[in-house]
Amino acid sequence: MDTPRAVIIGGGVGGLTAAVALHRSGWQVTVLERADSMEPVGAGISLAPNAQRALDVIGLGDEIRSLAAWQGEGGMRSPDGRWLSRTDSAAAADRFGGPLVLLHRATLIDRVAAGLPASAVRTGCPAHLVDPGTAGGRPAVIGTPDGPVEADLVIGADGIHSAVRGVLFPDHPGPSYAGFTAWRVLVPAPAEPFAPHETWGRGALWGSQPFKDGRIYAYAAAVAPAGARADDDERAELLRRFGDWHQPVPGIIAAAEPGGVLRDDVHQMTDPLPAFHRGRTVLVGDAAHAMAPTLGQGGNQAIEDAVVLAHHVAPGTDLGAGLAAYTADRLPRTTAVVRKAAQVSRLMRLSGPVSVAVRDFVMSTASRLGPGLVLRTFDGIADWRPPGPTYAAGTNDAPVRPRWTITDENRDARR
Repeated sequence: MDTPRAVIIGGGVGGLTAAVALHRSGWQVTVLERADSMEPVGAGISLAPNAQRALDVIGLGDEIRSLAAWQGEGGMRSPDGRWLSRTDSAAAADRFGGPLVLLHRATLIDRVAAGLPASAVRTGCPAHLVDPGTAGGRPAVIGTPDGPVEADLVIGADGIHSAVRGVLFPDHPGPSYAGFTAWRVLVPAPAEPFAPHETWGRGALWGSQPFKDGRIYAYAAAVAPAGARADDDERAELLRRFGDWHQPVPGIIAAAEPGGVLRDDVHQMTDPLPAFHRGRTVLVGDAAHAMAPTLGQGGNQAIEDAVVLAHHVAPGTDLGAGLAAYTADRLPRTTAVVRKAAQVSRLMRLSGPVSVAVRDFVMSTASRLGPGLVLRTFDGIADWRPPGPTYAAGTNDAPVRPRWTITDENRDARR
C-alpha cells in the first residue's frame, strides 16, 4: 500500500504538532507555511497539563515539563496590589497531574519541528484549498506557487482568519471581535523578585509570569474599539493604561523596548462550526475554534486537536469515519472551552465600580474558602487525557477516551 500523503496549510503550533503526530503514525507529511521563516510571531505560550499529555504522544511532554518555572505562590491581584486570590503551584500540579509551563513560542516551535524531516516544511509557500476532495473518492487539491498539489488529507491550520475554513463553510460568520485588545512583551527579570500574578482592573488585565531562562513574559488586555492603535507607540499606551498599577507592572513596561510591544485585537468564534471537516479536509486550532486568551487554552486546544486527529486517521483506517470521529470528539469539547473563555472575558471587561467591586469580592471570598475553588475553573479542561496510551508514567496507564462534560449549551454541537 502506498504511503498516504497529508498536506498541512500553516506552520504554527497546531499545524506542526499535527504534522509530527501524523508522521509518527505513518503518513508522509508536508507543511506549507506562508512566512519566509519558521520564526513565530508572538512572545509566550502557556501549556497546561492537558497539552503536556498531548505532547507525550509525540515524545515531547517531559521535555516541556522540564521548562516549568512557576514555583510557590501566585494568584490574582487588584491594581493597588491587594491579593484577591492566591494559588500554589504545587496545588495546581497535584490537582491536574502536572505543572503549568510558560515558554517562548519559538522554543515550542523549534522543539516540535525537530520531530519532522527537514524536507517536510516548506516556508515562503502560500497555499490555498482548491478542492476539499471526497473521503471515499477524489483527492483534495491545494494551490501553491509551483502549481496544484494533490493530497489524501489536507489540514487547515491557517489561524483565526482561516481561508481553508472559508472554503469548507462559506456561510459561517467566522470569528467576531471579543471587545478587547491585547498586548504582549518580553523583558529581562527585574531586580526585585515577585510572585507570578494576574491583576484585574476596570475593563483591563495585566499578567506577569517568569520564563525558566529568567526573562519575564507580560501580557495585558483592555476594552478598546476594534482596530484602535496608539498615536505614538504601544509602550506609551501601556504606560498610560497601567503605569500607576502595583509593581512590578510599571517596571516591566519601563524595561520594554517600544518596538518590542506586540498588540493584537482579540477575536473569538462563539458560534461553533457545524463540523471540523468536509471531504478530505479538516481544521485544527484557531481555524476551527478561535477563542479568547482568558483561559490560556488556544494553543493547548490546538495541540489536543493534532493528536486526536492523528489517532483517528491512522493509515489503513477509513478516512471518512476517522474524520467524523475527530469532529465528534473535538467539536463539543472546544465549543465548551470557547464559551467558558468568553465568560471569563466578560468578567474581565467589567468596568462599572459596583460590578468590579462585586467581582473582586467574589474572587477574594472564593480564595479564602480554599484554593481548590479557584482551580475548579480548569476542571474538565486541564485534566484531559489523550485517547491512547503515552510514555509518561501517571498520565495514561491504559487507553482512555478524552474526558469532558457535555453541557446543555454544547450538546447540540456534538450532533
